[in-house]
Amino acid sequence: MSQEIAVVGSSDFTTGFRLAGVRKFETVADEQKDEQLDEAVTEVLEDEDVGIVVMHDDDLDHLSRSVREAVETSIEPTLVTLGGGAGAGGLRDQIKRAIGIDLMEEDN
Repeated sequence: MSQEIAVVGSSDFTTGFRLAGVRKFETVADEQKDEQLDEAVTEVLEDEDVGIVVMHDDDLDHLSRSVREAVETSIEPTLVTLGGGAGAGGLRDQIKRAIGIDLMEEDN
């Protein structure tokens, strides 16, 4: 069974993904993130059709401790954050965790 990508965040963040064909998304207005982001993320985490959850790195600060821990330790679906200061190393680790192999590994 193939799994889908889900995107959680502001309208500005999710729009590009929706235009690219991502069908699962949860849009939470910036001014409502403290109240509604936990629920949106929990909904996506519980969806069995979702394999990867994409969020903006800054949105992690709006999650409660329990939801943030659930997101950060989740293997399936795997969280991939964009933006912020993660850099190439952080993205590399996220991709490796998501698909199980290191795509950037150099052959010796």
